[in-house]
Amino acid sequence: MTGRFLKGWFLTAAVVAVVLAASAARAGQAAKINITGTWIFDVTTDAGTGTPTVTFKQDGEKVTGHYSSMTLGEADLNGTLKGQDLTFNFTADLGGQSAPVTYKATVSSNDAMKGTLDIAGLAQGTFTGKRK
Repeated sequence: MTGRFLKGWFLTAAVVAVVLAASAARAGQAAKINITGTWIFDVTTDAGTGTPTVTFKQDGEKVTGHYSSMTLGEADLNGTLKGQDLTFNFTADLGGQSAPVTYKATVSSNDAMKGTLDIAGLAQGTFTGKRK
């Protein structure tokens, strides 16, 4: 009787494990981040503040788009989104000088992100982003 009990227990445990694994897989798919669309950033740097508009197009981990602000102007961007970690770069024109700009963010949902930015090593800051 003990052997049958153990076999039944192991079978039940195996079924529960399969059900839990399937549920976790569905939850992981549902939780997949997609940042495609238009975002408004609230940026604070050593050099001041701003509210740029950023348009993203996501294709898997690849991110492309456009950055538009009163401070850094207009620029196309490229980056990656791996899990919740977003990094994107573009080159700004600062009075005739090219300046590389790097944003790094944690995307907490399809509608919110926050992180840091670096403008050519000359100014650093933080930002929050919300889907428009």
